[in-house]
Amino acid sequence: MHIHDFMAAYKRVWEHQDSDGFAALFTPDGQYWNTPFQVQDSTTARAAYWDRIKLQADISLQYNVLGETARGGFAQWHVEYQVASEELFAIWAKSTGTGLPDRTPGDPLPYMVLDGTLLAEFNADGLATVVRIWWHSTPKA
Repeated sequence: MHIHDFMAAYKRVWEHQDSDGFAALFTPDGQYWNTPFQVQDSTTARAAYWDRIKLQADISLQYNVLGETARGGFAQWHVEYQVASEELFAIWAKSTGTGLPDRTPGDPLPYMVLDGTLLAEFNADGLATVVRIWWHSTPKA
């Protein structure tokens, strides 16, 4: 797999909320660093992390490959989605470094915008061994 194929699959599994498909992009012990300080390093851990995507609706992801090597690459990605549960809003609110929208539980949930970069390394079989993402998010204005 090359970075172009990986990003097309990343888009597909995010927009289709496919936890098993996400986990299958990696070697069994492949690492997905969703922040510089948090890693999912097993098939079970990656699928469980990706399950939170099921708390999103109306997902749209675009990406731009910025560079590639024989076994890796770097891309910029942008995703927008409707927060579909109070649980996801609470997860986002705990992890954000940006200002929180002024709302109380029961108010309409925000539409979110995330923008980030992704660095990936692949093995000879084309499966991801390490993927690191750096991102920020904000409620859509």
